[in-house]
Amino acid sequence: MTLPDYSGAETTTPPPKPRKSKLRPLIGAVIALAFVWLIGRNVNPGELLQAFATANPMDVLAALVLFGIGYALRIARWQTMLKPARPEISWWRCAGPFMASFAANNVLPLRAGDVLRAFGFNQRLGVSPGGVLATLFVERLLDLLLLLVMLGVALALFGLEAASFAGVGAGFLLGVALAILILLVFPQAFAPLARAVVAMIGRFAPRIAARLRAEVDLGLRTLAQLAKGGTMLRLLALSLGAWLCEGCVYWFAALALADLSHPAAAWLALPVGTLATLIPSTPGYVGTFDYFARHAMTTLGNAATPATAFALLVHLLLWLPPTLMGGLYLIIRPVAKARPASSGKTS
Repeated sequence: MTLPDYSGAETTTPPPKPRKSKLRPLIGAVIALAFVWLIGRNVNPGELLQAFATANPMDVLAALVLFGIGYALRIARWQTMLKPARPEISWWRCAGPFMASFAANNVLPLRAGDVLRAFGFNQRLGVSPGGVLATLFVERLLDLLLLLVMLGVALALFGLEAASFAGVGAGFLLGVALAILILLVFPQAFAPLARAVVAMIGRFAPRIAARLRAEVDLGLRTLAQLAKGGTMLRLLALSLGAWLCEGCVYWFAALALADLSHPAAAWLALPVGTLATLIPSTPGYVGTFDYFARHAMTTLGNAATPATAFALLVHLLLWLPPTLMGGLYLIIRPVAKARPASSGKTS
């Protein structure tokens, strides 16, 4: 049984989840608690509260403004990726589902927001799940590429060796970034591998493979369209602008805390803390983000308590606005439940 054309039908039916997924939230919670313990074992709660109490509200406000600009650029990037499938799609039509997906990821486990964005807003977007999933894939690749570049630049500017700080050499970081760039520019080179994987699945689960084949082909076509002309350059420019704005969120959060002796370390905390969210954790990346963001700050000479206050302040600035905005959108425009198929009987 193949997937129907979702371009004109809205559904919330996600793909089947493996049984192991039930264990992942528990593992993430244990890891998060471990990092929270590591953070709190050498921090005085009173001093931490005092650091928050003395935060400069104007710097916090500036951070919030830059957060909004950064997310506006991210939405524009997603709009650009959706245009090959729906040329007339507007920025405003993309904004609600985009923020709703981030809100869901912030409060629900197992990247539920990604599933929601791919399967929950098809009627509103007029794009199939395969097309949306392709844009999510490109979105992750662009973000990872920019984060690796920013990490390399920060390590170079602060005179840190990649091998000692990140556990890998500068050559490895450069190689991964180059591989991502090649995939973004020449996606069709990976088409045989993707189709071979679907064919392999078909040997054991032909029905699932039949459903995947159409979506994989659509995703590959979307990737190929995004690589044409100047589209990929535009996506890279929007990505760079978005991450520079997010870097400024970190920077102004550091300036807001007078006890931080080296606020410029915020530019190292950005890639380090964000890449740490790849570690399994709770929704919102409690513990993992905060520990590594603080580690970046203390590595460059900041004391533990103000560095912890910085990590928590940045986490709040990045978590609260999209959760509130996305949650409000879901309240105003809730996702319709999938209707069961009619049996043809009358009561």
